Amino acid sequence: MPNDDSASARLSQLSAQLKPADWSDISDHIETIETIARTPNLKSTGYIRQKSRGKLWVRERIDQLLDKDTFREIGSLTGTATWGENGNIVGFIPSNNVQGEGKVEGRKVLVTADDYSVRAGHADGALLEKTIYVEKLALQEGIPIIKLVDGSSGGGSVTTTKTSGYTHLPSLGPFFSPVVKQLDAGIPNIAALLGPVVGLGASRAAISHFSVISADIGYLFAAGPKIAEAATFEEDLSFSDLGGAALHCSNGTIDNLAKNEQDCFAQIRQFLSYLPSCGDRELPPFVPCSDPADRKSPDLNSLIPRRAARSFDIYTAIHAIVDSGSFFEIGHHWGRTTIVGLARLGGYPVGVLASDGTFNGGALDSLSCQKISKHLKLCDVYNLPLVQLLDCPGFAVGTAAEKAATMRWGVDMARAYYSTTMPIFSVIVRRCYGVAGGIMADARDVRSRCAWPSAEWGSLPLQGGVEVAHKAEIQRGDTTLEKLTKEYEALGNPVRTATRWGMEEMIKAEDSRERVTRWTRECYEGVLKVRVQERMVGRVKCSF
Repeated sequence: MPNDDSASARLSQLSAQLKPADWSDISDHIETIETIARTPNLKSTGYIRQKSRGKLWVRERIDQLLDKDTFREIGSLTGTATWGENGNIVGFIPSNNVQGEGKVEGRKVLVTADDYSVRAGHADGALLEKTIYVEKLALQEGIPIIKLVDGSSGGGSVTTTKTSGYTHLPSLGPFFSPVVKQLDAGIPNIAALLGPVVGLGASRAAISHFSVISADIGYLFAAGPKIAEAATFEEDLSFSDLGGAALHCSNGTIDNLAKNEQDCFAQIRQFLSYLPSCGDRELPPFVPCSDPADRKSPDLNSLIPRRAARSFDIYTAIHAIVDSGSFFEIGHHWGRTTIVGLARLGGYPVGVLASDGTFNGGALDSLSCQKISKHLKLCDVYNLPLVQLLDCPGFAVGTAAEKAATMRWGVDMARAYYSTTMPIFSVIVRRCYGVAGGIMADARDVRSRCAWPSAEWGSLPLQGGVEVAHKAEIQRGDTTLEKLTKEYEALGNPVRTATRWGMEEMIKAEDSRERVTRWTRECYEGVLKVRVQERMVGRVKCSF
């Protein structure tokens, strides 16, 4: 018989080979990985660099963006694990992308956030696949997606080639396809640029419905300064020189500028508050409003100067007409002759478009045309009725305008007006001239519009136009420019046009809020409900 010592040793050996019935060994692996992933490595070079630049850690960003304790991670175990001989985890480097679902103001959203502290956001073997998954999930479920971009968002680096042992031919169809479908379906796709955003990361930010960049830490470029130097011989480029926030907010690549990360999150929450979770399925959300729908604004009656050469502040009209405190501007720093944004009228979300004559006299240049086109498509995919306050002298003219291809972008704007189908209400507050004015004020078969007493319109503005048309008569001395101008000014009285059914309605400026709020309510109670039903069955298709 075996002695007691050998029996005890044998029993210990068998016990060591038995695995726990409750699978606690595997559960320990899960807990170990999740603990490492959710705990910042204070000694990590990447983490130290992140904090020294004044940037939040990736999970701090998610916590500040979402409603408290609502984040549920997807892919929490993704990363690179090091296994010991006994099968235990002895080391783990988390994936440099954290994603999951949470809530913003009680609404379910998806979040995908880059962790620049791990490999500066470059591909780690799972990042791009995780990103594609959450983009597809947003499309399938009809849920808004918010991208906190910092780095290349899964784009490759030179070291990726060494690690994989071969070079790869970029294949981005699986990435861009679901994103484009989201954009057209009116599923909010929102990006915040929270660091140097390069390559694929830059494209992810630029393709969104709305993008905002943190002025203190955000940059965007196709490739960094060193690669740009090798390609263009531009030396000593800083991040700001190559792709600073001011640069890309003034050329339209990025919509809005934020003073810091917290301001980015606040703007995202506000932008989202006007929108449905999926334009193919629902209307924008109504918010109860205490601002009276019939509130008058007597100050508007004297807003427009009698002297044509004097400008005025169109923001005064915007804020007087929409629900108090509800206007959210988009793209303030580019296409400055036009203001666009979102607001509410009687609690109902609307798009807003207004001419700004304080810049270049309000003439539409190439950037303004592009800005208008994008906003029209934005309103269309989200079922947002659009309210326009028009003071358009026409397209910009001159050599600078021609070099900028103003007419090309002008007809692109026309395509946007005539291919979108959301309701439009136009208030002509002053000028409406030429091809540009005609496109903007006459883009629906059944027009909804009115004009202020200060309105004027025609093929050409009187200034310059009268002299050209009557040049020969003036030269012969048959008449004078002053006399002709007075005659045309009398004929330009907008009431003359209204008596011939050339303008549907003339109103006092102070009554504008009541008129457009009533129209907005009627849209939501009627045509917009039908529009959503037609989108659900495929009769109305939108394209962003």
